[in-house]
Amino acid sequence: MPFITKQYKFCAAHRYWNADWSKEKNKNIFGKDVYIHGHNYLLDVTISGPIDEKSGFIINLKTLNDLIEKKVLSILDHSQIEKDIRWFDSRQPSTEHLVVFIWDQIAKNIPLPAKIYKIRLQETPTIYTEYFGPEK
Repeated sequence: MPFITKQYKFCAAHRYWNADWSKEKNKNIFGKDVYIHGHNYLLDVTISGPIDEKSGFIINLKTLNDLIEKKVLSILDHSQIEKDIRWFDSRQPSTEHLVVFIWDQIAKNIPLPAKIYKIRLQETPTIYTEYFGPEK
């Protein structure tokens, strides 16, 4: 089965902090990331499914772009993740949590028979997280 991946960009800020820990423990665990800082994220959304014989597509990219804009980019872009998005009220704004959040935002909205295969979120040139969904 073929896969198609579309890449998106957004900018967001965050800081890591655990209110149950002391200032010293937070600094020991998170280092400089206890301070508010931002990233230029690269988001890859990979969709799998059969090729529609009439369009030649797994998914119409306009449909995917509209979905990602409405459910992901309009929420995350230029946000301070842990302050602006309720889902992160009790979660660290890590890439590990971000990929789960993004998956939850879009998985049920991908038009069948296509389905989301993977989310890949790159935070810096040297770190990214991949997520294949809750059942994989």
